[in-house]
Amino acid sequence: MYKPAMTAGAIFAALAVMLGAFAAHGLTKVLPPEKIDVFQKGVTYQFYHSFALLIIGIAYSAYPFKSLENAMIMFILGIICFSGSLYLYPLLEVKNVVIPTIARLVTPLGGLFYIGGWVLFLVGILKAKS
Repeated sequence: MYKPAMTAGAIFAALAVMLGAFAAHGLTKVLPPEKIDVFQKGVTYQFYHSFALLIIGIAYSAYPFKSLENAMIMFILGIICFSGSLYLYPLLEVKNVVIPTIARLVTPLGGLFYIGGWVLFLVGILKAKS
């Protein structure tokens, strides 16, 4: 087991449950449905990548490659940038905070981190001898 990946996966999964509950029960009073959908999309992607972190933690025991460690970092950065921005933007918009265009690049950057994480995960698996 690769403890940092397993720890991060468990923490981010727990946070996703909390944020999902917050969206379902707390935000319905302050956000319109389309903004809650954006927030929930962040929760969904955070869940997917929390599970990916847990899988990396397990896979690392069989395939202890640097690419799996780097995949973990990419997934964590993806959660922070992609999902984090999808949490933040609806909350800021409801308060009429203008989000600069440059700041909106954080979301696609997070998507690139997610993609990079999956590519590095694949590299780690392909390095393994059958």
